Amino acid sequence: MPPTEQSMDDWPRVRRTNWWVRGTLVLFAGGLATVFYIATLVKPYDANGNPLRMASHQSLGMPACRFKEMTGMPCPSCGMTTSFAHLVRGDVWNSLRANWVGTGLAAFCAFLIPWCLASAVRGRYLGVRRLEAVLAFLVGLFTVVMLGRWGVVLLLTVFD
Repeated sequence: MPPTEQSMDDWPRVRRTNWWVRGTLVLFAGGLATVFYIATLVKPYDANGNPLRMASHQSLGMPACRFKEMTGMPCPSCGMTTSFAHLVRGDVWNSLRANWVGTGLAAFCAFLIPWCLASAVRGRYLGVRRLEAVLAFLVGLFTVVMLGRWGVVLLLTVFD
């Protein structure tokens, strides 16, 4: 049966997101931009100009990693701040050496800022039907990759 004018009104329409969802996307983009700004304040090089691989967060006055202090082994996120700090300076190689998962996360977050803003302006998630499913997948993937990298780092630390 060919569509009629009346049946065309019944077609599913793409609904625009609520104002609070759009505002949250803008706030999220602002939060991510703030993270990148803070990464520019971190000093990822020592006094001699040699690149650090971890503990650069201490240049912001933060304490040392408790996990590393207690166990002598790096934690799953050791090197992520340093990785972000190297990447915002364009030092991709040392970013990857510090923590390649952090480099990937930083690149993904850099992509996410314009995506959030564009989705907020359009009132729809760009390229995503169900944000919850995508977020759950990405959080799970990041966790597995981060813990996998940590396992390799621990093995290398034990056999070093």
